Amino acid sequence: MTLDLKTVDIKPLRHTYAHVAKYIGGDKNASRYQEATLGAQPETNFHYRPTWDPAHELFDASRSAIRMRDWYALRDPRQMYYASWTMTRARQQDAMEANFEFVESRGMVDMIPAALRERTLQVLVPLRHAAWGANMNNAQICAVGWGTAFTAPAMFHAMDNLGVAQFLTRLALLVGGPEELDRAKSAWMDAASWQPLRRYVEDTLVLQDPVELFVAQNAVLDGLLYPLVYDAFVDDHVALAGGSAVAMLTAFMPEWHDESARWIDAVLKTMAGESDDNRALLLQWARKWEGLAAAALQPLAELALGNSGAGALDESRQQLRARLAKAALDL
Repeated sequence: MTLDLKTVDIKPLRHTYAHVAKYIGGDKNASRYQEATLGAQPETNFHYRPTWDPAHELFDASRSAIRMRDWYALRDPRQMYYASWTMTRARQQDAMEANFEFVESRGMVDMIPAALRERTLQVLVPLRHAAWGANMNNAQICAVGWGTAFTAPAMFHAMDNLGVAQFLTRLALLVGGPEELDRAKSAWMDAASWQPLRRYVEDTLVLQDPVELFVAQNAVLDGLLYPLVYDAFVDDHVALAGGSAVAMLTAFMPEWHDESARWIDAVLKTMAGESDDNRALLLQWARKWEGLAAAALQPLAELALGNSGAGALDESRQQLRARLAKAALDL
């Protein structure tokens, strides 16, 4: 008995989904990011308008004053969809777990000078409340924004901010103790140096336009806060003064901020390039919230860095303005 083996070339009838094909210029092989993102926004067959906002459909692009011919033009340069995001964050989580284990097993917290440890706890732990506000704001952007290319990364960003808050909580427990969480909450609620930032966060919680909220939270506040706290304070001050353990325990934050800035800047640049009206409105929002954020962070800069705080904050403002200028938003 002989067997005659043959190969059969089976050609697929199509290379991607029809709703994806119209965004990539025909029936081509699409990336996982494209298939997970393009054309996924619900647009039809809404049964009723929301009772809490009868002026709009359940999903409605008119909730923002920004106008886009194609909201899917707001592509994420990181090409993140759920699977790639979770795998990236899992690797970073493993690295942070190793950092925490290393710091604890080597007794590195005990090597931090007492005054520096106290300053670190005063500056970093209340920021878990600011990170919670960022989590809420990005969840809101996802809820009322339009287009999966814009809303899906916002939801990832929301959960990333929850991770930031959790790392700060773990830092408080390791460097201080459970009582540090109550002390930080009291400072956030009552201490004069934290009230301007708390007011900024609470004012953004009630913003209605998802793109203005994106500018106020992700572009402006985070764009000033992270360089000020994790670069100027942690890396340039705490680590050099004997607190290298603190830099290890917060290593995720500056890495994540630099990565997410690529998405934020790409969104702003695409929106501003869509029309002069968009650019003018984005510029108006950026100017307004940049001034408010700088004023809100001034007491924190002084708390963290004393007399050099104003200079560090000014440097953070220059960095942010340089970023915005590349997105055609020259403040």
